[in-house]
Amino acid sequence: MSAPVEPATATIGFVSLGCPKALTDSELILTQLSAEGYRTAKTFAGADLVIVNTCGFIDEAVKESLDTIGEALADNGRVIVTGCLGAKAGEGGGNLVKQVHPKVLAVTGPHATQEVMDAVHAHVPKPHDPFVDLVPAQGIKLTPKHYAYLKISEGCNHRCTFCIIPSLRGDLVSRPVGSVLAEARALFEAGVKELLVVSQDTSAYGVDLKYRTGFFDGRPVKTRLTELCEQLAALAEPHGAWVRLHYVYPYPHVDELLPLMADGRVLPYLDVPFQHSHPAVLKRMKRPASGERNLERIEAWRRACPQLVIRSTFIAGFPGESEAEFDHLLQFIGEAGIDRAGCFAYSPVAGAAANELPGALPAALREERRARFMAAAEAASAQRLQRRVGATMQVLVDHAPLLGRKGAVGRSYADAPEIDGTVRLLPPAKASTQIRVGEFVRARVVAAEGHDLVAQPQ
Repeated sequence: MSAPVEPATATIGFVSLGCPKALTDSELILTQLSAEGYRTAKTFAGADLVIVNTCGFIDEAVKESLDTIGEALADNGRVIVTGCLGAKAGEGGGNLVKQVHPKVLAVTGPHATQEVMDAVHAHVPKPHDPFVDLVPAQGIKLTPKHYAYLKISEGCNHRCTFCIIPSLRGDLVSRPVGSVLAEARALFEAGVKELLVVSQDTSAYGVDLKYRTGFFDGRPVKTRLTELCEQLAALAEPHGAWVRLHYVYPYPHVDELLPLMADGRVLPYLDVPFQHSHPAVLKRMKRPASGERNLERIEAWRRACPQLVIRSTFIAGFPGESEAEFDHLLQFIGEAGIDRAGCFAYSPVAGAAANELPGALPAALREERRARFMAAAEAASAQRLQRRVGATMQVLVDHAPLLGRKGAVGRSYADAPEIDGTVRLLPPAKASTQIRVGEFVRARVVAAEGHDLVAQPQ
């Protein structure tokens, strides 16, 4: 084993792969590193050690993670691996990462901040005096300053046949409501203008705790999604900030959120992973929440909140999917008017129960159905976007070179960062008008282009 690095010069390289839940794990680790006086390096070669936070959900993500670990080993040689891939078994039941890259220093699973820090301490001893004053109150964030992810729980109680997340991240564990709200307040006070609430199953928040009452600022708050959103809305309001919900399963109690959205206290936006529409396919997937009633549930949501935007993900070519079942899905995407949709061609994931289902479809047919689905989804999305032409919307600015003199790029309430469309802002009519990143502007939509809108700042 190589000699430990002297703490006075200790620098840590860091790579974060995968979903926003993994990103929040990375932020916790980076915050702890900074609190203990470690510095971060921008390159593998310039670091005393590299941490790679991995994803292990689908084959493409596994390959990307393993390739990144290999790159870090080649450029640096001292690598700690954490995240979902770290919990994945390889052939014979051994650890996959260790089998592929036996030279890594340590491997942990997801949400394992202390285990990662223990490994760091073993190879790069921490400085004697922690520089706590160098750590901002909201911790280290990997997102731009004006938006941040807030993870409210870890793990999942469902056993969907295509998914291995519970085997990687465990069953549902909800964070104490007081801790969640304290973090949200710190983020708003630090200038965050958009808070994106994430988890494996946001609707299930508090189920594991039997919705017990917690406390925030000495006040009782039930550990439940509706009450949490009410409190988040109250914290966001003085800052004029947005609260956006992701990974919301369509349980009946989600109906309680629609008044908050209709009143503008929480963004009228729901990221709902429907995955399919046909009852038989949903049964084979072991999807929760009475999925066969999703169309009528969406219609009820839109009656309660006409401005509601729904984004979702789907799987085409699931084992046993007949042409009639796939046609049902195509009809659903049109009738439901899903505003934003993504689709995966079904891919067998090692360890997933769906691998044992009969009726596996050829890869070419799975891809062909995915393409047909996306064509239908994009047509539905374009139709709904066209309705926004002429409307005036609030836009959160993400990119504004030269203070927006030649235009800028932002997002409306209908657009989550990196997964949805954008709003291209034209140059302001007045040359003196300045547009800054992280600020809101009012803009009139003048055109729709593909997944995006074009708007004129007011």
